[in-house]
Amino acid sequence: MILSHPRGSLHTMNERPVAMRTLRLLLILLFSSSMLAQRPAAPLLVDVDYLAKHQNDPNTVILEVGSEKSYATNHIAGARLLTVQDVSSPMKAAPGKLSLELLPPEELRTKLTSVGISDGSHIIVYSGKDGPFQLTTRVIFALEYMGLGDHTSLLNGGLAAWTAAGKPVTTTVPDVTPGRLTIGPAKNLVADADLVRSIAEHPDYKLIDSRTPNFYDGADPTFGKSGHIPGAVNIPFNQVFSGNSEVDLAQLNKVFSDAGVKTGDTIVTYCHLGAQATATLFAARVLGHPVMLYDGSFQDWATNNRGEVVK
Repeated sequence: MILSHPRGSLHTMNERPVAMRTLRLLLILLFSSSMLAQRPAAPLLVDVDYLAKHQNDPNTVILEVGSEKSYATNHIAGARLLTVQDVSSPMKAAPGKLSLELLPPEELRTKLTSVGISDGSHIIVYSGKDGPFQLTTRVIFALEYMGLGDHTSLLNGGLAAWTAAGKPVTTTVPDVTPGRLTIGPAKNLVADADLVRSIAEHPDYKLIDSRTPNFYDGADPTFGKSGHIPGAVNIPFNQVFSGNSEVDLAQLNKVFSDAGVKTGDTIVTYCHLGAQATATLFAARVLGHPVMLYDGSFQDWATNNRGEVVK
């Protein structure tokens, strides 16, 4: 004779609490994801007073872009060092490889979580004493590529503005709890040579060469070729910020307007290797433009014979 439990099998009874816990966990995750999705985007540019106010917020992650030597000398309290080498392929690439290319998403995720970045972080990035603006924006682009663009702000003026305002610095390296990052590349931010080659077929797209005029005009060759990609206008990277890594909105409006950029244009940028172009790309974001980076930049175009070059 087989005896059955009047309220169902023991197996079924044991499964119910597990199922309920799983359901509660799922609902919590869905609610958390919904709250993150509804959270207002972080401001692209913040000033010293903003950072001082939010410096110790539990979800704030401060990143200095610069060298280990400069970071060790002094940095903003709580800041973690992140270099362009942490988020890109080597500056001096192996034969047949491209320099400063984005790392694969999983490698980026590992590096970003190692400095404490999580899904709910507000990341404030600044240029260190020897952190060029274009390398700072290269790091910001890697964050945007990983779906963190709306979570990331730039400290306008960098460490120089912070110290000029009399704010304290430190040599103490903060203890970092690794983050948990589940979001990933969410937008099409990387342009390939096919898109760049067909830029004339996209009337609302503007291709911008971010190199200095001597390269754009062909006075000086690079990667064995002189000139620029057909259809590109020139907005040199060093025109979108001042010498102290400060961005001025009025100046940006003038520079982009003078180059023929219209409101709503999607901006596609390139330079030599893809660093300088991120400065112009960041400036375009400040002005409200959709953006893409030709990550291979002129190195890919010239060395892999992607198309003609004009002067």
